[in-house]
Amino acid sequence: MSHDLPQTALRLSTAPMMDWTDRHCLYLFRLILPDALLYTEMITSGAIFYGDRGRFLDFHACRQPLALQLGGSDPAELAAAIQAAEAYDFAEYNLNCGCPSDRVQKGAFGACLMANPQLVADCVKAMQDQSERPVTIKCRIGIDDAPEPGMLNDFVGTLRDAGIHRFIIHARKAWLNGLSPKQNRTIPPLRYDLVTNLKRLFPELTIIINGGITQPAQAVDFIEAGLDGVMLGRHAYDQPMSLLAFADALTPNARRGLTLDQVLAAMAEYAETVMGTHNIALGNITRHMLGLAHGRPGARRFRRLLGEEARARTATPDLIRQAAQLIGAFDQAA
Repeated sequence: MSHDLPQTALRLSTAPMMDWTDRHCLYLFRLILPDALLYTEMITSGAIFYGDRGRFLDFHACRQPLALQLGGSDPAELAAAIQAAEAYDFAEYNLNCGCPSDRVQKGAFGACLMANPQLVADCVKAMQDQSERPVTIKCRIGIDDAPEPGMLNDFVGTLRDAGIHRFIIHARKAWLNGLSPKQNRTIPPLRYDLVTNLKRLFPELTIIINGGITQPAQAVDFIEAGLDGVMLGRHAYDQPMSLLAFADALTPNARRGLTLDQVLAAMAEYAETVMGTHNIALGNITRHMLGLAHGRPGARRFRRLLGEEARARTATPDLIRQAAQLIGAFDQAA
């Protein structure tokens, strides 16, 4: 495959979200966004290095373009992870420099890395030596009480010199002391101005903005301000069908995603396939589908079916079809 991603892939992407964007979630997103760049949840280099590589890296059903996000701070371990991942044909490799969880702090990676840009540069060099595919960075605008925008500008400048050309910036600080990971997603104030200013400072770089984006018009404003793309996280997960409106606004020439009735039918077929070939419970798939009914009559019952009843050992993909009938989804095709 070509390693040069088209503008339609970069203009609109979905965020890596730990415990959320697994292969079932990404399959759902791909039905709605055929051309967008999707990101896996963060997978640690150690998990790939020491664990079952196929379990962590096989996202074949989700289709390209798909980016693998890695967590780690050991250049040799990251290099080994890239070597293993090359067989799976990801569109890019992204190094997580923004996650504030206790888990990554104990491992001295994630947002902690913003305090050590030279180590990140060493990690990047080790990763780049293993692949011709792009290596990119996702980070915050800073950590704790570091001065704004000094930390961000210095961090990006160091990594630009190390050969990084694309950055995804979550426009909030990460507070490693005093806030939980959940609080870090909402409490630190959004500073979109720091991201747009960063693009002015480094016009040659591809800068994609992330954090708190809920309206297509808001996303268009960022593009008109000079940014290269928009990444959607929690909003995409909570209201997946809203991605169609973002795609219409940001990538009008891209292929059109499926309608709600088509998505539900496709997910029922997908569930039949994976449950028939793998030991996977229906609830592992349907837990990502609860937001499909957002704003529709029957949404509460829809969520109960796919969020609670789907956990039963006896649950089958027909439950998805029953849920679709509750919100009148298949009536659209009549």
